[in-house]
Amino acid sequence: MERIDITAYPVKKLMTVPITILVFSLLVLGYFYATTGSPVSLGVEFRGGTVVTIDTDKSNEVLISEFSDYHILEVRDSGNRKMLQFGPMSQSQKDELISKIGAEYKDYQLQDMGEQFGKTLQIQAIEAILFGFILMAIIVFLVFRTFVPSIAVILSAFSDIVITMAFMNLFGLELSFGTLIALLMLIGYSVDSDILLTTRLLKRKGPLDEKIRSTLKTGLTMTTTTISAMFAIFLVSTFSYLISSYTVIPVLRDISAVILIGLVVDIINTWMLNAGILRWYIENREKKEKSRAKAKKKSKKTGKKTGKKGRKK
Repeated sequence: MERIDITAYPVKKLMTVPITILVFSLLVLGYFYATTGSPVSLGVEFRGGTVVTIDTDKSNEVLISEFSDYHILEVRDSGNRKMLQFGPMSQSQKDELISKIGAEYKDYQLQDMGEQFGKTLQIQAIEAILFGFILMAIIVFLVFRTFVPSIAVILSAFSDIVITMAFMNLFGLELSFGTLIALLMLIGYSVDSDILLTTRLLKRKGPLDEKIRSTLKTGLTMTTTTISAMFAIFLVSTFSYLISSYTVIPVLRDISAVILIGLVVDIINTWMLNAGILRWYIENREKKEKSRAKAKKKSKKTGKKTGKKGRKK
């Protein structure tokens, strides 16, 4: 950590990486919205449908062929089990599907969500994220009462969520109750790390580069500790079936995966984007203060000379 010195790079060069990733992520979300009607892949809770988890050795292709009459969307490996995802269907089809599964597979789990209820949850999910951002923005402006640092914090948090959602699409992670909770947690974590950085740079005394290096060390220690904890949860919830009788725990797996992505993204946005904006703001503020001080000193000297000339006359 001590070898990392972000102050050695120019501000523009430092900010290029996170801005490029943000633009790429917006393009990914735009593509998914244009092709699927949603910026991020929706889980069964939000799009409606049925998920059945069964114990079987059959291949994914065989299962897709076997259940082709029931609007099957996807088959996923879930540890030593198979997870079958079905789209919305009529009640008679659903009853027939449950009877078929019950007759052929002894141990199965079924999760069902109505299509209309799923659409209602989509709206509530959007409202929850927007509400979280609005509250965050209000608190940030109340804390700093300065436009540029406040906007930097909000932009960094916004970038965290957008980039994380884009990588969720790329890694095949769907928006579910678990991943929605993870995204809301990321908003809080992002604001926490950004406020740590902003508070130390604006309110502590000393050379700017030294303050950035000191805060970077503290911030990375916090983030790497959280990453270690989340990685342990991801391993246990994903691969515990290999060494024990436990099965995959999809909710914990998805939450930990999204948070891991978000924490890595937050490192980039906090210490390259937010730190870059703050460096630019503070350096410009210091230049203006020095210019004012020089102008004030010059005006005093001019005033003294004018006063002396007046007395001679």
